Amino acid sequence: MSEPPVIARVAKGVSALPAAQWDACAGTGNPFVSHAFLSILEESGSVGGRSGWQALPILIDGADGALAGAVPAYAKAHSQGEYVFDHSWADAWERSGGRYYPKLQIAAPFTPVPGPRLLLRDPAQAPALIAAVESVVDQNGLSSAHATFIDQAEVAHFAAAGWLIREGTQFHWSNNGYASFDDFLGALASRKRKGVRKERAAAVEGLTIRHLTGAEITEAYWDAFWIFYQDTGARKWGQPYLTRRFFSLMGERMADRVLMIVAERDGQPIAAALNLIGDDALYGRYWGCTQDVPFLHFELCYYQAIDVAIARGLARVEAGAQGEHKLVRGYSPVTTWSAHYLPDPGFRRAVADFLARERQAVAQEQAFLGEMTPFRKSDGGG
Repeated sequence: MSEPPVIARVAKGVSALPAAQWDACAGTGNPFVSHAFLSILEESGSVGGRSGWQALPILIDGADGALAGAVPAYAKAHSQGEYVFDHSWADAWERSGGRYYPKLQIAAPFTPVPGPRLLLRDPAQAPALIAAVESVVDQNGLSSAHATFIDQAEVAHFAAAGWLIREGTQFHWSNNGYASFDDFLGALASRKRKGVRKERAAAVEGLTIRHLTGAEITEAYWDAFWIFYQDTGARKWGQPYLTRRFFSLMGERMADRVLMIVAERDGQPIAAALNLIGDDALYGRYWGCTQDVPFLHFELCYYQAIDVAIARGLARVEAGAQGEHKLVRGYSPVTTWSAHYLPDPGFRRAVADFLARERQAVAQEQAFLGEMTPFRKSDGGG
């Protein structure tokens, strides 16, 4: 007896869906696919409107009538805020007479954090959920679908469905059971260990460092952080992706999962790093400052994050995209994955050839970077 067909539906946003049902599929480990985070993006106007991100979560229901699976999907009018770059693909497709946008993006917007993209109560339904995504693309004549920063466990599901797999590199810190920061430093080569200590001492001279979470993050701190975020966003992206209201809503609904590390001079915030706390990882997200202090960026974003991970017993720190400067500070290269559905056979072949060459380059780069970590060669890294 054959299984009944899976019927997929597309919703007009995550915020309109029952939070408990969404989170039953998403789990608790990664805050960036939670109902709270994704709905805050919508309600704050960070996605939707003229942002070029139209929230269209794709859903399948279970026999009990409750949500059985979902993907956080968006119709994209551009390729900004994704951190997996496909501008050359878009250019090639449009020069050949095609229309690349809108495309379907499966992601946590503006968030280069690996995590689940196939949100399922029953993992066995992964093929059905991927098929639902493909149906949305095919029925609407879209050029492509892109699932970025997918969990390693999801790679096999997408590959089995014929999606192209792309690899990239980030730098994460791994907690090898360290009892303290000094314990971690003991794993580094002597010269590197001395360099880290000098950086930390110079960064905090004359400053007070505060770790704030929950109700400790008042609107005054969010006001200060908004100034920091705007400055960094303007320099990196031309304009900030998130709205001011996003941070207030995060403070209202997710504050217990937020850690703001603030540097103050004479009682006034001059810099801060914003992190989210997962079940087994600390996720560094945004940073900014109003005073240029040598090494303060490294202190707030990398060293203080390591302090927190050790104190909380977290397995790792994920400090965001790019940044080879993280290497000498104890963060090691790791592989990230994305999956890409391209219905046009010719376009798919061209991209597959590109990815094969790129994969070789990524592997060579990671091997090279792995030799540059600051750990004692006999230690094996962290």
